[in-house]
Amino acid sequence: MKEQVTLVNEQDQPIGEGEKMQTHQEGKLHRSFSIFIFNSKGEVLLQQRAKSKYHSGGLWSNAACGHPRPGEETLAAAHRRLQEEMGFDCELQELLQFTYKVKLDHDLWEHEYDHVCKGKYDGQVHPNLEEVEDFEWVDKQTLLREVKRYPERYTEWFRIVLPRTLS
Repeated sequence: MKEQVTLVNEQDQPIGEGEKMQTHQEGKLHRSFSIFIFNSKGEVLLQQRAKSKYHSGGLWSNAACGHPRPGEETLAAAHRRLQEEMGFDCELQELLQFTYKVKLDHDLWEHEYDHVCKGKYDGQVHPNLEEVEDFEWVDKQTLLREVKRYPERYTEWFRIVLPRTLS
């Protein structure tokens, strides 16, 4: 069965379901989440998306992201994806929400009502190599400088929300 996402209105109220790829092809607004993980040194965990991903392959981004399944609580989905992508889980709290729409590679759209979560973690990272090409911990100042200098190396949503997440 193909993966389903929750279609929402501008207030994040569910208005239906959609098949994930079709939703991204048509640019329909749907619910998503982005997870930012910090360690005790204040560094940010980045992942380089696997080159085989259906969009933004090979680009650097936040620790994990995804879509709640229809009927799944957003925070529960965030915990699920953090474990699936990075091989660990930790306490998460929602930091903010925002809506964005951008054109991506492969003629896809990212039109999402994004719930941004953050957590703190100092343990081992065990990335799923089907999801993650590489990962690294980066201090905030270096990260901001690198994103400004080489924006094409980072995902669209990451560049949009990063300044709001670090403030």
